Amino acid sequence: MRIKKIISFFLIIISLNLYSQKVLIPMDNAQTNHLKAYGLVYFMLQNEFEVEWLLNYRGGSFLMPYGKPLIQECVLRGVNYEVITIPQATAIYEYISDPSINCDIIKLTKAPRIAVYAPPTNLPWDDAVTLVLTYAEIPYDQIYDKEVLQGILPMYDWLHIHHEDFTGQYGKFWAQYRNTEWYQKDQQYAEQLARSLGFSKVSQLKLAVAKKIRDYIAGGGYLFAMCSAPESMDIALAAEGVDICDIPFDGDPPDPRAQEKLDYSKTLAFTDFKIYTNPYIYAKSDIDVTMTRPQIREEDDYFALFEFSAKWDPIPTMLCQNHKRIIKGFMGQSTAFNKNKIKKDVLIMGENKSLNEAKYIHGEYGRGTFTFYGGHDPEDYRHFVYDPPTDLNLFKNSPGYRLILNNVLFPAAQRKKLKT
Repeated sequence: MRIKKIISFFLIIISLNLYSQKVLIPMDNAQTNHLKAYGLVYFMLQNEFEVEWLLNYRGGSFLMPYGKPLIQECVLRGVNYEVITIPQATAIYEYISDPSINCDIIKLTKAPRIAVYAPPTNLPWDDAVTLVLTYAEIPYDQIYDKEVLQGILPMYDWLHIHHEDFTGQYGKFWAQYRNTEWYQKDQQYAEQLARSLGFSKVSQLKLAVAKKIRDYIAGGGYLFAMCSAPESMDIALAAEGVDICDIPFDGDPPDPRAQEKLDYSKTLAFTDFKIYTNPYIYAKSDIDVTMTRPQIREEDDYFALFEFSAKWDPIPTMLCQNHKRIIKGFMGQSTAFNKNKIKKDVLIMGENKSLNEAKYIHGEYGRGTFTFYGGHDPEDYRHFVYDPPTDLNLFKNSPGYRLILNNVLFPAAQRKKLKT
């Protein structure tokens, strides 16, 4: 009997000891795989565990309840972790709660339902977001025009837009690639899809989709878009009812007064921009800086993240969590955004000040938000058609890719900050 009591006593002690521990996922330079760490957090949320996001603490670390399955997941994913005691966790809370310390805690409570807007022909490596979601093991649904028009968007907490051209100009690739098989097939598919959905032109279909996406944001949705999608969507919205497509794209010339007919009140982020309707110009507008920025060497191309107050501005603070503040630049169909074309109520979170360009911006529309990120692939400086996919095993600690994954977790945060 006494032996049984002793065994029971030790089992209680062991269980109490386990309960009195937490797991810290460091996100500073001690982390071995920053990208997989986000997938680990998503895994915990999927299994209905709350996660604390320690904003600005060791690069935006995560604190989780201790458990052997969690440790096993860390090992399997190659994610560095630290087991800490409750007194150690309390010391972290006290440090973060100090008004003089620019840190705070956000409680993550649910796994966001994620949708990626991309054509059926899209492969995971065609887009930096699908590439990193796949690498981090974060599940998503792929949807396209038909599903959007059917009203499926409210089912999702977070939407990413593929490098889509919502103007109906097929990315302005016509001048260089019009004789290639892939371009002709993409145009044929787009035209057939538009007709099947009741539109006579691809530009009309894309405008209808853009308006649905804008309505989704207004209703409380979270939109994240990269490269050409932010620019082309705002152009399409501003040009509602105006033909801006030249003959190679829709069979007839554009409205000669198209520029003066643009309505910037309908856009999300950009204003007072000039559109380029010439099919030989590989640019859609002067929102993008690719054609106008001065010659710059790759090693000199960078952007700086702003530092926000974690206690007073938790949203941009969340979106800018990183282990680096200066991040190498990268190009794309829309490399970065001309700061002179950004609406005054849109927040710039990352910029190259010397070039007067914004790389990373955030805004509100209705009850939802949008975040726009310039460039194609954070670890492929100048991505060309036919280039091989990026191997993220070589970039496990990419600060540029971390910005994407911050946005994935953003909808998981409680609206009100957790007070420590």
